[in-house]
Parts: sequence; structure tokens; C-alpha cells
Amino acid sequence: MVINPEIVKQAKASDAAAFAELYETVYKDLYRFAYYTLKHPQDAEDVVSETVIDAYRGIHRLRSEEAFQGWIFKILSNKCKRKLKEYVGKTLPLDETLPLPEADYATGYDMHTAFSQLADDERLIVSMAVFGGYTSKEIGKILHMNDNTVRSRQSRALAKLKKKLES
Repeated sequence: MVINPEIVKQAKASDAAAFAELYETVYKDLYRFAYYTLKHPQDAEDVVSETVIDAYRGIHRLRSEEAFQGWIFKILSNKCKRKLKEYVGKTLPLDETLPLPEADYATGYDMHTAFSQLADDERLIVSMAVFGGYTSKEIGKILHMNDNTVRSRQSRALAKLKKKLES
């Protein structure tokens, strides 16, 4: 995904058509990130919509046109964190007559549980790399980190996931 800084500049100047072009450029990546973070399509759509609205309202505060991608992903990441916090305490009691989930569901649950136990920055980096298909260099640029730092955090996060899933 390549963001044209000139389009960002136009959007900052309240050009709705320019912002619509930015939206078209980032929507799929935003949705993919939200879906893999939240594991619920409707919630993913909701947080992406909220993110886009907040970005549209606040784009004039964006300091650097080149930082747009990292800025909007940071907004999305914060929205996803809030949504995950809403999930806590909303679990429903299981009916004892329900059959046990198949192994695939159990594995998915274990993966989701292990993933949710990673630190916020680790979850963000792994999500962007694995689910978004970004390289460490691209992630570094988006998150304003050295790409070596991104690689080491990603490696550490994947090792944590492996350890949690093997235990």
C-alpha cells in the first residue's frame, strides 16, 4: 500500500475527495488488521468505520503527511484494544449439553488466547507482518521503528506464541 503524501496534504486541507482516495487505499489493510485482531467481522467493520471517522475529523492534526499510514493504524489499534476490553466480562455460560468443540476450534481458541497475551506492540507487529503481509521495513516505517527492532520484536513474539501453544 503506497500512500501519496500529496493526497494526504489535500485531505488535511479538508478535501473530502482526497480523503476518500486515502480511504480506498487503506481500507482493506485496516479491515484485515481489525478482523484478525478481533476475530469478529461485524466488530472489525465497526472499529474500521470508527477509525475512518476519527481520522477524517482529526487529519488536520497530522504533523507529517508521510506519517499517515502509521497514524491511522495507531488509531485502529487503539480502537481494537478498547473493543477487546469490552469483550472481558461478556462471556456467556456454556450449556453443559453442548458438544465439545472439534480440534480445529480448540486450536483456534488456543491461538487466539496466546495471541491476546502478547504485549500490545508485539501483537501489532505480528498482525501487520502475518495478516497484513507487511515487511519489517514497511512496519518500521509505519510505526517509526528501526526495521531491526521490528524483526527482533516479531521474532520474540513468535517465540512466545510457540511456547504458549506447546505448553
